[in-house]
Amino acid sequence: MTAKDILRTTEEKMKKTVEAVMREFSEVRTGRAHPALVEGLYIDYYGSPTLLKSLASISVPDAHLIVIQPWDITIIPEIEKAIMKSNLGITPSNDGKLIRLTVPPLSEERRQELAKLVNKMAEEGKVSLRTIRREGKESLEKLERDKVISEDDKFRGIEELQKIIDKYTAKIDELLKIKTKEILEY
Repeated sequence: MTAKDILRTTEEKMKKTVEAVMREFSEVRTGRAHPALVEGLYIDYYGSPTLLKSLASISVPDAHLIVIQPWDITIIPEIEKAIMKSNLGITPSNDGKLIRLTVPPLSEERRQELAKLVNKMAEEGKVSLRTIRREGKESLEKLERDKVISEDDKFRGIEELQKIIDKYTAKIDELLKIKTKEILEY
């Protein structure tokens, strides 16, 4: 393995970390109905956990309503159970064929709680980035100890690692800024 391989692998891991933070952010409610709020829920479908989006069509007819139409109506109670267990804070209602989720406007207090939550998610993402950087740095140091690369190459690699983490940390900060603004907006 070369220094370039380590840098490439490290950058791929960091990219995946940022994508994971984006996914987590998309599941946080902002007062507006959005399919991503429920798409990632797992439903117990005949004993195996299955994503809701693969069991039903999810639509948003207006800004405060999500409609879930399962292809198999016998799983409606399981879908309702999963929604109640999630931290959405929305009570589902069904008419035997559809499940309706009315997304109430968020109170100021709830907005502040959600802002803190996304802040925590972003911080966890940054911790993951630092862990990945540390692993990359240790790999570079091992290559130097094993005489695969020179000390100068190791230091160049570490500088490059820092540039990579700075880039992905800035991406997380930007995502956090956008999501926080979205949450605190009326």
